[in-house]
Amino acid sequence: VQLQASGGGLVQPGGSLRLSCAASGFTLGDHAIGWIRQAPGKEREGISCISGIGDTPYYADSVKGRFTISRDNAKNTVFLQMNDLKPEDTAVYYCAADEGPFAAYCPTSLNRRYDYQGQGTQVTVSS
Repeated sequence: VQLQASGGGLVQPGGSLRLSCAASGFTLGDHAIGWIRQAPGKEREGISCISGIGDTPYYADSVKGRFTISRDNAKNTVFLQMNDLKPEDTAVYYCAADEGPFAAYCPTSLNRRYDYQGQGTQVTVSS
């Protein structure tokens, strides 16, 4: 199982980016997929998850109303649309997934560690 996040970059405050999470070795559509970010000197933060049943989205308060998670099962990809970006959104962003019988469900706590976490993509918000 491999997960790869992409789409990061440098953007000005108020700008937008769309991150992608591509998977190999398993079908994303059957799994809940989470997004986590890690900024230097800060705690790891789970920011969003989309369930594998019904595509129910969940968001941390820090990104609610600005970020949107979605999936395209035909492309085996999950997206994170990030709007109105702020300097505090600067971090490395990772996508993650679980295995096992409950893999289709998002965790009760978005900060919980997943079984698989892929390579991250750097997002820098700065003027």
